[in-house]
Amino acid sequence: MDFDLATWNHLMYLIGEVTVLLILGAIAIAFVLVVISLYSIKKGRLYFPRVIKAGLVFLEGWMKSMFRLLGLEDREMFAFFIKLHNSMNTAAFEKIPVSERAVFMPQCLRSSQCPANLTPEGIKCRSCGQCSVGEARVMLEQLGYRIFIVPGSSFIKRMVKKYRPKAIIGVGCLAEVKEGIDMADKMGLVVMGVVTLKEGCVETIVNWPDVYEVAILGIDPASIPEDLHILAN
Repeated sequence: MDFDLATWNHLMYLIGEVTVLLILGAIAIAFVLVVISLYSIKKGRLYFPRVIKAGLVFLEGWMKSMFRLLGLEDREMFAFFIKLHNSMNTAAFEKIPVSERAVFMPQCLRSSQCPANLTPEGIKCRSCGQCSVGEARVMLEQLGYRIFIVPGSSFIKRMVKKYRPKAIIGVGCLAEVKEGIDMADKMGLVVMGVVTLKEGCVETIVNWPDVYEVAILGIDPASIPEDLHILAN
């Protein structure tokens, strides 16, 4: 069989054209999604969340580059991604019984004078009253949550493997929550993120009503303690 060089060159040319068109199309789609995202951030409301989420799955790298090119700081970008993810996961989270949910808090939320010790399952809160973690732990456990106060992602993986929750609430700084969301997605978990108000390694702060607002999703209002229901709203 004779090798037709002209046909081969024509085929390579077509493949090149298609490749260029696909790249240009992907860039155009990413740009449109970035514009929608920026408009959502400006208005404080999510527009076309499913479209943006789908775009992030395939075009995350390009979208992040465009966000930075347009002057959006990483903090704003991460905050938007987390808000988008929570919005997309709310319906699925509500359907999962609280007995199959868990809350993971960072150890930096506790007092610098915390007397609790690190165990194979994280920090075991003693409710000493030196920080707000003890009170929050009691309230969340009353709802039926399993609570973990952990120093890192390795503990989260270990506890998920041991107790097999179907949904988790992750509390932490922006980078930690974003990393936790990515990890939970890979593990097939429904995850909701709550970002701390203050970042750092010691005595950080979270707005507990934000945590409670997520925690009561899908729970029968009649079974929610009145004080917790007030705090969450």
